[in-house]
Amino acid sequence: MSDQASLRHTPLHDLHVAWGGRLVDFAGWDLPVRYEPGPMAEHLQTRESASLFDVSHMGIVELSGRPVELLAEALEALVPASVTGIADGRQRYTQLTTYTGGIVDDLMVARVGPLLVLVVNAARRDVDLAHLRAGLPDEVELTERTDLALLAVQGPAAVSAVAALAGERAAVLDATVFMDVIEVELAGVSCRVSRSGYTGEDGVEIQVPADAAVDLAQRLVGDSPDDGTVRPAGLAARDSLRLEAGMCLYGHDLDESTTPVEAGLVWSIQKRRRESGGYPGAEAVRRQIADGPGRVRVGLRPDGRQPVRDGSTLVDATGSEVGVVTSGGYGPSVGAPIAMGYVPPEASTPGTSLVAVVRGKELPVTVADLPFVAHRYRR
Repeated sequence: MSDQASLRHTPLHDLHVAWGGRLVDFAGWDLPVRYEPGPMAEHLQTRESASLFDVSHMGIVELSGRPVELLAEALEALVPASVTGIADGRQRYTQLTTYTGGIVDDLMVARVGPLLVLVVNAARRDVDLAHLRAGLPDEVELTERTDLALLAVQGPAAVSAVAALAGERAAVLDATVFMDVIEVELAGVSCRVSRSGYTGEDGVEIQVPADAAVDLAQRLVGDSPDDGTVRPAGLAARDSLRLEAGMCLYGHDLDESTTPVEAGLVWSIQKRRRESGGYPGAEAVRRQIADGPGRVRVGLRPDGRQPVRDGSTLVDATGSEVGVVTSGGYGPSVGAPIAMGYVPPEASTPGTSLVAVVRGKELPVTVADLPFVAHRYRR
């Protein structure tokens, strides 16, 4: 059992308590897993209107100390994405890779004026920081921005709700598209806002000074967390939303034994980097792109109403073990259990029948297309 006193708190911790959040240990942080009336309502609120997620446990890292073009070249030695191809005010998704092509972590990289700004997973932040420090030239200054909170406002009403706090810059914020990053004042406080998120819905992620985060959250949610356009949501809803959107969760669908090709992330490796390499594991990744990987990530639709959880073994019609479930749960928008896992290419065709072994019980599942719910980003 976790020692609650040892858990780290985000700047919104007391607000979560005041809003009635049920707090749990997540990667050493005391975070809300749900509010009332529960994760399903929060999930559907996000799909239909907007929700506020406190993701301040994520690591925000700035790279500086050299011209930004040289920073981009230096970071390209550690990731497969074309960092030099990121325009000012834009960001890209990529991965830190091992020398065998495995994934150390997945992350976002933004170019903001003279800086590169990285957002990394909470559970991997110490690993990532060590990996970056070891791999980047000494001239590159690496600054972890622990003075910032990170708020995600997600859903079809999210951008208009945030833009209402942007004053004269409201139209500029509203005009942004997926993966844009701008500096804008919200309620009089300078913030860095990216049009992105982890739900498959339109929305923004806001880097805000920690001492201004509570006020901003309260302005977005309003007087009552139960009846506004934007309502607070917890980790459980965030997980079901990303699962419906077919997005990977590090430690489940991604790890150091999984390559970007196996995970279906080749789209995040631009053509120049596929050809030129120059990052750890590039040869292994290039070989898998050319010849095909030995396993691939797929969607799974269990029969019936019982969810299939991560770690469940997948077997084929002959009873042979062919794969494993890496993420699973109930999809409120789908109205049924859903899952993701890894299987050989020959078992990856949508419609293929498999069996998931859950605590000794065999449950039929069918390979399905990803995502389960179409993304609704503003392109």
